[in-house]
This record gives sequence, C-alpha cells and structure tokens, in this order.
Amino acid sequence: MITTKLPKVGTTIFTVMSALAQKHNAINLSQGFPDFKVDNTLLQEVTRAMQNNFNQYAPMAGFMPLREQIAQKIENIYNINICPDTETTVLSGASEGIFAAIAATVRENDEVIIFEPAYDLYVPAIELQGGIVRRVSLSAPSFRPDFEQLKRLISPKTRLIIFNTPHNPTGSAWTSEDLKALDSLLEGTQILVVSDEVYEHLIFDNKKHESVLAYSNLKERSFAVFSFGKTFHATGWKVGYVVAPKKLTKELRKIHQYITFSTVTPIQVALSEFLKNEENYIHLASFYQEKRDYLCKLLEETKFRFTPSEGTYFQLVDYSAISEEKDTDFAIWLTENIGVASIPISPFYQNENDNSAKMLRLCFAKNNETLEKAVEKLSKI
Repeated sequence: MITTKLPKVGTTIFTVMSALAQKHNAINLSQGFPDFKVDNTLLQEVTRAMQNNFNQYAPMAGFMPLREQIAQKIENIYNINICPDTETTVLSGASEGIFAAIAATVRENDEVIIFEPAYDLYVPAIELQGGIVRRVSLSAPSFRPDFEQLKRLISPKTRLIIFNTPHNPTGSAWTSEDLKALDSLLEGTQILVVSDEVYEHLIFDNKKHESVLAYSNLKERSFAVFSFGKTFHATGWKVGYVVAPKKLTKELRKIHQYITFSTVTPIQVALSEFLKNEENYIHLASFYQEKRDYLCKLLEETKFRFTPSEGTYFQLVDYSAISEEKDTDFAIWLTENIGVASIPISPFYQNENDNSAKMLRLCFAKNNETLEKAVEKLSKI
C-alpha cells in the first residue's frame, strides 16, 4: 500500500466546480479560462512553425529567439536589462515555474511564508520538499498585505516568501509602497522570493503593475514568474517563463530539466514572432478593464455587493445580503439551482474556518453574451 505524501490534498476546487457546472449545464464563471478565441495571427504563427518542422525538442532553457523577445519585452515595460541566456527560462506553464523554484530552494524544515488566500499550488509544492508553511492573512475587503504580521513570521529558518500580484482570487494588486516595504524587511537577510506575476498585463484604472524586477535588491533574490497562457488567452498551451538572477536560474533549470526538460516547440517559435509587435500585449489592461466594468455594471442590478477588482480577470462578490450559508455550500447551490458556477474563496485558506467572508470569485474573461446570461440568472435571486 502507498502512503500519500499529501494527505490533505484532494481534487482542486477548480476541477470540482467545473465538473459541477458541466453536470448541471451551468454557465461556468468558475475556472479562470477565456471563452473567446486566441488571436488568429498567433494561431497562424503556430501553424507556420509546425509546417516549418519546428516539431522536435526545444532547448531545455527555451527557444533562444523567444528568450530574446522576453528580454526585449521586459526592457520595453520595466526599463530593465536581463540576460536571455542566463536569466530567462521557458517552462511548461507558470505552475511548473513556481514548483521548480520551490523545489530548487526549499529543504527539509525550511520555513516558507505565503499570503492567504493563496493559489492552491503553493502549499503542496512546499510540503513535498519538507518545508513548513507560515501564513500571512489578507483580510477582506481590501486584502492588503500586512507587513507587521510578515515581520513577526520571519525567523532564521525562513527560506522563501511567495506572493502573487495582481492577486488570485481577490483581484487586489501590490503597490510600489508594498514592494519597498518588502525590500526593507528583507535587507541583510538570505531570504529568497517567488513573485507570481502571471496577471502582469491585467491591471486596471491606469495603475502600473509593480514587478520585483523593477526593484534592484528584490530582483537579485527573486524568481519572477509569468504566463503566456494568461496573457494571450491560451491557458491550454501551458507556456510560461521565469526570470531570475544567474545563480538562481542555474538551480531552477536543474529541476526543470527533470520535470518536462523542454516546452512545446512550435508554440515557443510562434510566440517569439508574436512578441515582436508590442501591440499584441500592451492593450490587454484596457481590454480586460472593459470586461470588468461591464460585469460590474450588470451586477449592480443584483443583490451581490462588490468592489471592482484592481487586476486579474476575477471579480469577488459578497453574497451576505442573500445567504448566511458557507461559501462552498452557497457556490454549490448557485450552480445547481441558479445555473451559474463560481469559486468559493475558503479553499484558498489552509483552514477554511479562517475565512468568514461571504464571497465568491467570478471570472470575467468571457464574451459579453456569457456575462449577460450569467447575471440575468443571478438577478433572479
């Protein structure tokens, strides 16, 4: 008999709610994937790459022209120079990047600090390495990072801090002051950082995405993780990349080469061409802000309460004026009886009882018609 290495882990809430949506033919605003098409130019580039026989293994660290375009993109956005050869690695999704960064750095009994609610990959990846998870709570409704709490958790055993901005599931975003506060706290320590920045282009209201790459001291201790799937509406392609200093990149690649070794070649080739035109990504904030604003306008006709998200393609809604049920129970009821699937946020906490907020996460990376049909159903409650 096998003894499980992850006794607390079951099927993810994303899989559960999407399966429930399918079973009840509900509109699926739960799992975070768009229901609109990938840019046709990018699809043509993938086809061209396949036809030109880019169908064998890519280099382990990634197709070099793509890494060069990533470096150019970072220079364009953040005015930072990075080395495509020694500081950039293309992996099979941001999830692999996060896992590889954790596996490369965390040893038995090392402490890792995360901010909850947290994406559900972090804790299992830490525990598989024998690490000990410490948690900073992000409290509703603002979900701002509490640096006093973070300071109290830092100890000689702290190996790594993981944070996510813009933040899934809350839609909040770290500010320049937040990054400066983190930088100050870590000064003089050997603590490393994993900065999950997969929604870097999805930030609203004329705000600027604050990346660790823009802060020289943080940059030297950080793995910054990004996602082409999120950026280009192609989550099923599972292509992401990690930017880190040479010494950290070297350790990351030691893990990456024994997980997937390399990432799907024709898509890397296509992305290297598509990134040459910055118009293919620079407009994404305004595109998704229109989606957010449209959903929020529709929700004004319901009993749900909300504060417009600062980033991502998720919107939290407060259902406390509708029901006193636990969020997981209410999400199931909503799917089965109203026909709209959402994600409860309590599964993003270690102890679901730590979350008393009556909130659900809705994905607005959908066609307007999908959003209209969903809110029409929600308005009947």
